[in-house]
Amino acid sequence: MTLTRRVIVCLDVTGDRVVKGVRFANLEDVGDPVVLAARYEAEGADEIVFLDVSASIERRNTLLDCVRRTAEALFIPLTVGGGVRSVGDAAAALRAGADKIGVNSAAVARPALLTEMSRQFGAQCVVASIDAKRRASGWEVYVRGGSTPTGLDALAWARECSERGAGEILLTSIDRDGTRSGYDLELTDTIARAVSVPVIASGGAGSGADVRDALLRTAADAALVAGIVHDGSVTVNMIKMELQNANIATRAAA
Repeated sequence: MTLTRRVIVCLDVTGDRVVKGVRFANLEDVGDPVVLAARYEAEGADEIVFLDVSASIERRNTLLDCVRRTAEALFIPLTVGGGVRSVGDAAAALRAGADKIGVNSAAVARPALLTEMSRQFGAQCVVASIDAKRRASGWEVYVRGGSTPTGLDALAWARECSERGAGEILLTSIDRDGTRSGYDLELTDTIARAVSVPVIASGGAGSGADVRDALLRTAADAALVAGIVHDGSVTVNMIKMELQNANIATRAAA
């Protein structure tokens, strides 16, 4: 059986609004998360990722009311991340309508959180979000919205996340984020081949062809897009057609 590859749309949210920037900076307002989530589902998105991008920096919890309203507009899976620091925080996000929980900064600070969440909710519910920046040798993990280096090697950390119970890894290239220059294929393939759980490629999509390349030329299971669909230069439907033309198995476009 051929597994379908997924196209996932990311909503970076701050102050109840979706924003988009370049390399995690210079954020601009692009719309209402509820309206955008519903639009992308109608276009054929397989999943939505809701990231409260300022929660870790502002040291606060996720905006659960906004999560709840977004979840109510969707029938496809919703991953929620940003500001999740405990099993209790994860439970609150699930009660608000999330299907999966993404953790980044809190997992780096206390890796046992991944194991606790996996035991409580199941590995399929736990997404380890890894923001990585290229260095002289390999890639380094960054936290707090891509602002703080950790000294952790991204490859080693991805393996540890998988071993500790994460059922999926959302891997973002900070170097490529918002640049529309294409995904970091080397980073994506290196991590995807090193772990036994699905990896989502993120950071750098500038066209449907970039998404196609990420799924043809790496072992990633899914690709995440944001800015190119927010501004309408590409639609999810167009991306799906690009994948189907390349004989990449995917859920039918809307």
